Formats: sequence, C-alpha cells, structure tokens
Amino acid sequence: MNTQGLNKRIRLIMELRNKGVIDTKVLSAMERVPRDEFVPAAVKDQAWEDMALPIGRGQTISQPFIVASMTAALDLSDRDKVLEIGTGCGYQTAILARLCRRVYSIERHKILLARAEQMFESLKLRNVTAIAGDGMKGWPTMHGIDQAPFDKIICTAAAREKPPQALLSQLRVGGVMVIPVGPSGDQMLKRYHKDTVESYSVRNLMPVRFVPLLPDIASESGAPVDDDDAESERALRSTAEYGKAGRILAEGVS
Repeated sequence: MNTQGLNKRIRLIMELRNKGVIDTKVLSAMERVPRDEFVPAAVKDQAWEDMALPIGRGQTISQPFIVASMTAALDLSDRDKVLEIGTGCGYQTAILARLCRRVYSIERHKILLARAEQMFESLKLRNVTAIAGDGMKGWPTMHGIDQAPFDKIICTAAAREKPPQALLSQLRVGGVMVIPVGPSGDQMLKRYHKDTVESYSVRNLMPVRFVPLLPDIASESGAPVDDDDAESERALRSTAEYGKAGRILAEGVS
C-alpha cells in the first residue's frame, strides 16, 4: 500500500475512535482488512471514507462505523461460531473471521457470493463457509450435519418487525444477535441476548438504514457484478449527497 492509502486507512481508524469505537480488537481487524479491495473500481477512491458504498445488485458495503459498531456489539471471542446473514461483498465477513473461530455466512445473490468467495481465497481466510440461500431460514442442515446453535448471529439486512424465528432458534442460550429491525425510514439496530430457550433481553443500539431482509435466493439477471460501474457511480453520487446532509442515520449493507 502506498503512503496515501496508508494515511487514509489510519485516518479512518482514528475517526472511528473519535466516534466512540473503543474495542481495540475490532479496530485492529478493520485496519488489517483491505476495504478498498472489496469495492468496485468506480468507488475505490472512497473506500477508506466512513460511508456506505455500492457494490452492485442494489447492495452496499456498510459504513465502517456501522461495521465496527455491529461487530463490537457481538462481543466476540476467538472461540465463537458466528452466523452471518447477508455476505454481500464479504467485507463484514472478513472482519468477523479475524475475531472468531468460524463464520458461516448466507447470501441470496449468487453473483455477490462468488466475488466474496474470491476475496476470502485471496485473503487466505480458511475459517469462512459461505453459501447461497435464504437467510431468513437460518443455516440449513447439510449432509446430515447441523451447525446450529451459534454463539453469535449478525444480520446485515433489516427484519420488518422482529428477527425471523428460525434465526432466534439457532442462537444458543447465552448468545447474542445483532440485527436491524423496522420498516424503511424507521429502523433500529438491536442487540438480542438469549436469556433462556424462550426469553430474550433486547437493547436498542442506534437508528440505521439497511436494505430489507428478503426471502429466497435472488434471481440473477442483468450485467455481471464486475460490469456494474455505471450503477456504482450513480449510487455513489446519491451516497455522497446523503453524506453531505450529515448522515443522520448510519448507513448499512446488503
């Protein structure tokens, strides 16, 4: 990385500290994971800014402050098995992989998943298993093996009223789920702690803006993800205008 790129990275980490992110392990992971390699060429010059950026298919890579806040709220340990709903470009996944034992990630867009898997291979992340599937149903039984329950669950799309029951069921007692909840324009990032098999304590973290959590695997039509530069440029202009308005709501991801 050149000096300019390194300075941008350091500036972002300092900005996150100033915004209240104090978990040194999370900050270290975010400093080590190259965010600029997860975004399309059209927006690479914005990669180390604290803003959401388009990655194609109407999806975004989350604002770093949101990534840091959600990750810190999980209170990860290196023994944790984590379920992620919404792989997207794989950036959040890569952060998790630096901090826990294993990540299981579900993405409904096969094209985004394929690119994310290329990034995992490039970064030599051997503790990530990602599949295309319906994240609302949780991690499926595969070859007769159940990976649930999970120590932690993170969802990078907003549930309409409450987390899907399938996800709550796959969280172990004592485990934590971080998920945005609410309709567009009125979403709250929430932290669920599973107190018993049937009871949860819930804490509101912050207002956010995420795409909705949707069922099924998305139909794949249109240009490949690498040809989405025009879409990225349009979305970047929109995102930049939103940033100028002061980011009243924190920006989320796929």
